Amino acid sequence: MTSTKQQSSPLPPTKSEALRQGAHDAIPIGLGYFAVAFSLGIICRSSGLSVFQGFLASLLNNTSAGEFAAITLIGTNASYMEIALVTLIANARYMLMSCALSQRLQPGQSFLHRLGIAFAVTDELFGIAIARKGALNPWYYYGAMAVAIPGWAFGTASGIIAGSALPERIVSALSVALFGMFLAIIIPPARESRVILTVVLTSFIASFVATYVEPLSQLTGGTRTIILTVAIAAAAAWLRPVQDVQKEA
Repeated sequence: MTSTKQQSSPLPPTKSEALRQGAHDAIPIGLGYFAVAFSLGIICRSSGLSVFQGFLASLLNNTSAGEFAAITLIGTNASYMEIALVTLIANARYMLMSCALSQRLQPGQSFLHRLGIAFAVTDELFGIAIARKGALNPWYYYGAMAVAIPGWAFGTASGIIAGSALPERIVSALSVALFGMFLAIIIPPARESRVILTVVLTSFIASFVATYVEPLSQLTGGTRTIILTVAIAAAAAWLRPVQDVQKEA
């Protein structure tokens, strides 16, 4: 007599289990966000933002590059249009990430779940979500958001408080951390691709030249950034499309 064993597939996690898994996986992200946002708080303080304003800005804008750019422009009294355009350009990649996440969600998810996830699409949260096997439970993403977003917001507030208490020389020295973060973002991909390295060097040179050459020198810093970003990115996409870069790698 042969006995058959019924093999059952593992049940999907419940809402509470998915929430706990997401929160657990996002602990390193939250700690990293706190450290980076501390430097953002120094910039917020230099731009004249209060602790509450900086905290609220980071709570509602969960992107590093976009918020750093926006806060820097606020410090230069840039117009609302300049701030909006620079933030849109800096955060444009999250539109593609949102499309990718929507394809990974469990079937039948409501519009509210999609809207909730779209509120905090960041590189790191996207990474842990897209790396999970099978369909994505939205409650897993909510758990990750619950840890990562407070780390970013409280890190900013802590940086502002520290910037108000520390001497000006130390605050000025801590502001250098912003440039260190940008270098940490730029250097690894630039070392792997000559195209990216060329684009980065071109951006540095073009930004320096535009500061002194008319008519670009007559524009505000935010407007120059928008023009150069769009022009250099469009030229790079036209001259070296993505498939060429992949072949080179």
